Amino acid sequence: MEILGFGMSRVEPGFMPMAPSPAAINAMKNAGLEIGGIDVIKTHNPFAVNDIALARDTGFAWQKMNNYGSSIIWGHPQAPTGMRAIIEMIEELVLRGGGVGLFTGCAAGDSGYATVIRVTDSRKG
Repeated sequence: MEILGFGMSRVEPGFMPMAPSPAAINAMKNAGLEIGGIDVIKTHNPFAVNDIALARDTGFAWQKMNNYGSSIIWGHPQAPTGMRAIIEMIEELVLRGGGVGLFTGCAAGDSGYATVIRVTDSRKG
């Protein structure tokens, strides 16, 4: 596993669901990637509109995000749900035989954070 990039963002107060998109775009830019280089997306999405905004802003199909659940199901606290999402993203990439994943989420009313991870391990055999 390799961390390729990080990104952060702030948006206008009260528009927290929009913050993950610019954070994700910053993380991909720092990783030297565009959305076509991302295989899996996991989000901390306390509101469904988070993923709709991310899909709109990146072109990644919302139906392909959070394949094994998200914080809408698990609960809201950012730290434990964010860590769970990153671990699940890594496991999903391992099951796929490797690839690149993007995790992004919102916090504190107006901020977003994202990280891009490459997994080269696979679970075959």
